[in-house]
Amino acid sequence: MPRTGPSDSVATGLTWHLHRLRRMSPAEVRWRLEDRARQALWSRRQFPAPDDLRPNGTPEVRQPPAFPSNADLVTVGEGARRALLAAADELLAGRADILGAVRADMDEPDWSLDPTSGTRFPEDRSAFRIDYRSTEGRNVKHVWELSRHHHLTVLACAWRFTRDERYASMIDAHLRSWWSHNPVLTGVNWSTGIELGIRLISWVWTRRLLDGWDGAPPLFEENGEALRHIYWHQRSLATFQSRGSSANNHVIAEAAGQLVASCAFPWFQQSGRWRIDAARLLEAALSRNTFVDGVNREQAFEYHALVAELGLVAAVEAEAADAPLSRTTWDLLARMLDAAAAVLDQSGRAPRHGDADDGRALVLAAPEVDRWRSLLATGEALLGRASWWPPTDPDVQSVTFAAMVGRQVDIGPRPLERPSHFPEAGLTVLRSARGEDGEIWCRCDGGPHGHLSIAAHAHADALSVEVRHGGTDIFADPGTYCYFGSRRSREYFRSTLAHNTIELDGQSQSVAGGPFLWSCQAHTMLREVDAGEGRLQRWSAQHDGYRRLAFPALHRRTVTLDTTGRTLGILDELVSDGDHRVRLAFHLGPSVEVHLMENQALLRWADGGGRPRSATLTLSAVLQWTSHRGSRDPFLGWYSPRLGQCIPTTTLIGSGTIASGVLRTRLAFLPCAAGADSSLAS
Repeated sequence: MPRTGPSDSVATGLTWHLHRLRRMSPAEVRWRLEDRARQALWSRRQFPAPDDLRPNGTPEVRQPPAFPSNADLVTVGEGARRALLAAADELLAGRADILGAVRADMDEPDWSLDPTSGTRFPEDRSAFRIDYRSTEGRNVKHVWELSRHHHLTVLACAWRFTRDERYASMIDAHLRSWWSHNPVLTGVNWSTGIELGIRLISWVWTRRLLDGWDGAPPLFEENGEALRHIYWHQRSLATFQSRGSSANNHVIAEAAGQLVASCAFPWFQQSGRWRIDAARLLEAALSRNTFVDGVNREQAFEYHALVAELGLVAAVEAEAADAPLSRTTWDLLARMLDAAAAVLDQSGRAPRHGDADDGRALVLAAPEVDRWRSLLATGEALLGRASWWPPTDPDVQSVTFAAMVGRQVDIGPRPLERPSHFPEAGLTVLRSARGEDGEIWCRCDGGPHGHLSIAAHAHADALSVEVRHGGTDIFADPGTYCYFGSRRSREYFRSTLAHNTIELDGQSQSVAGGPFLWSCQAHTMLREVDAGEGRLQRWSAQHDGYRRLAFPALHRRTVTLDTTGRTLGILDELVSDGDHRVRLAFHLGPSVEVHLMENQALLRWADGGGRPRSATLTLSAVLQWTSHRGSRDPFLGWYSPRLGQCIPTTTLIGSGTIASGVLRTRLAFLPCAAGADSSLAS
């Protein structure tokens, strides 16, 4: 597994700042300079005590967000309930898994500790003066994730189910501890608006779920320290907003958190204005960040889920406060849910392309619960379901959201058939029917590189494919692994070589200018698509990312799925006037065993039912093929199931020198048990 350390920390020097500056408009540069001036001013100011906040009304009339009396949690399945209580009991025992790192200090958390490096971020420094990008081996994501307080909503759900005082008492202790160790605008947990927005959502729902507990009012609305933090979270969000090249999912989280808090905690003179401004900003940002076809523009599908969740949480809160969002926004959320439902494979898994940090807007279930099924269950409860959606089960979120709104929201017509191609996003799914031999699912990438000028969460993966059989990764997208802490790992997992496509001359199609910045971006053009339910399905596209080379080159790829013959063909065409060093990569899923003989490979795995499965892979004879698994030199053969986790897998690399030519790959799935080793089923 790749290790992090001071020697390979993420660089944030002059080169990065120059690249970043070049991706900004003059207006954005001016705004950022003004923002820095405001930050410098705020870093020197003293923040008023709670008595000076002048909230609307007195504590006696300050109403908390109530749990909806018509929410029937009996409809939540027993399995989901048991899983949630088990997660809550782990917290009571002092343990939690935070982005792959086991925290054993949950009885008394260290809110500034990065458990992966054992180092701490300063608690006594202004948030504006902490360079969290200059990590020196530290991973700030682990600090931020714990302070999003999703574990508190899990504990609050457990109290709601059981009325066990232990869960509520732990919430009380953790909140008081966090407020004490994270003074207003001090420390790394105040560094970015997205953290403030998501944390506000957790606080609102923690208070709502604790409705009826005698200790809730003294913890929240009667607690001066709670009032101080709730106020300054919102005041900060209203003052410092993500704009320009940074106005991606961050601005949506900021606006959603502001809207949820100003609706549920309308306790301050500015609450009405904050609500109006946040609603306006959220609706505009959702529209700007979503293609008309319903897919999020960041080309990182996990962020599609996060943005949809944020939109739904905020829209429900606005409805409950009798300040509903527009019908246009609800229609947009419906398109996002339809897009998500359309691209899931038979096991309910979504595409893995682009960055993924497991970010959630709100957690009202055990952390390991399938977020996509939960998202669709919420959509079904609020908006109804299209006939082709996969089945869902009620959970705490769907039941509670439906009770808060009190009706199904009226929206426009839905697709009558499951879409397979999303033209603006360039996302295409070829697939066979489900059956005894398992669904063949192939995601083809023919869309824009990413969103906005820096395309922060994109990967250099133009024309890459992702192939699954019955939900099992065959050609896998290796994932993300880390944002901070290891420059080498960050660069690899975003590179072209880390994806199932072609690298030329040792360079990625797009040029990275920093860990969340692309200074040169490939452009992709769709040539042909015939997806859907037919026997022969076909997709073809090309990209210009290698036009910048000494001998400019064009890469074209055609993918053909024969659902009857159960074969997938990939034809790669290179067009250039000069020779190039070519590397064609195929990253196998971590459960696939590979036997490679020259350009022929036998793939074996066990399906979800434990039955042995197999496929033959015929690779281009033009290239020399090598197999790599968990290798550090070269850095190949790694798969990240989630942020913070990295496990070995097998990567096949075909190398050669080509000017113009065609490379052919054929993947043939064999009938159940044919050529398979029965030991794989054990």
